[in-house]
Amino acid sequence: MNDVIQASGLTKAYPVGKGKPPLRAVGGIDFAVRQGEVFGFLGPNGAGKTTTIRMLTGLTRPTAGGARVLGYDLTRDVTNIKKRIGVVPEASNLYDELSAMDNLVFSMQLYGVPRRERRPRAEALLTRFRLAERSDTPFAKLSRGMKRALTIAAALAHRPPLVFLDEPTTGLDVMSARNLRQMIAGLREEGVTVFLTTHYLEEAERLCDRIAIIVKGRIVALDTVDGLKAGLHGNTVVEIVLAGENGRQERQRTECRDDGVEAAVKLAMNEARGKQVIAVNTLRPSLEDVFVRLTGLSAETMLAEKGGKGGNHAAG
Repeated sequence: MNDVIQASGLTKAYPVGKGKPPLRAVGGIDFAVRQGEVFGFLGPNGAGKTTTIRMLTGLTRPTAGGARVLGYDLTRDVTNIKKRIGVVPEASNLYDELSAMDNLVFSMQLYGVPRRERRPRAEALLTRFRLAERSDTPFAKLSRGMKRALTIAAALAHRPPLVFLDEPTTGLDVMSARNLRQMIAGLREEGVTVFLTTHYLEEAERLCDRIAIIVKGRIVALDTVDGLKAGLHGNTVVEIVLAGENGRQERQRTECRDDGVEAAVKLAMNEARGKQVIAVNTLRPSLEDVFVRLTGLSAETMLAEKGGKGGNHAAG
């Protein structure tokens, strides 16, 4: 499988004042993104996610190190890279006064799509993103979910093999977030490589083939979701549900260690002290458990940084 991104020692530092050392937003990271995968790039606010995207998409120059994107050198061939990628920023970059159709046609014009192909391709994208009935609606009058869908459609208008999605479902309602996740999964099926940042850990766990976790400008873990979970020590918890007073249930959890699940069950039963056992559950670690262990932040704290829960509650 080919790599569409190869980053080596990628670094970005900003001057902070005379006589002070520069602030390293990204501190010499190495990673590769494989063709056709959804690659998650997770971390708390200020970890370096957006700065990394800005470097990889040619919006800011690395201070040191470099990368190859779609086979092109980031420092020498940035124009070729920009022509061949799609970028969906966290804040939409489309035009409020233009209709949904005109925004797509204009995007294709910017990327040099032949005139005869623009309108048919725009109609196909509007149908695919469930916006056909809003073709003539100005962008400003679309719902938030429709705006995000159209922004992604515009990023795909020139059929790029690599798309960067920066927080695509932040602030969306349940159904809009679910629809966008389905669209992202559909891109993978078509062979499009997706570089995804998100604060919603459940979303990342559902969508991503591999995930890198970045903390303070450095990648602290990179693996498949299952691989990240397997690397979490004490990775299985036994939960015993007990009958409490007034019909209420009590839950006791015991972490499995080297002596295994059976020993953890026995320990938990002993601690129950004769109470009625309703159920015994084996709990596997989630991506949230991995994230908390590596960053020291809870999922709730991470969501609070984004100002709400948004699409995190949409299943599917």
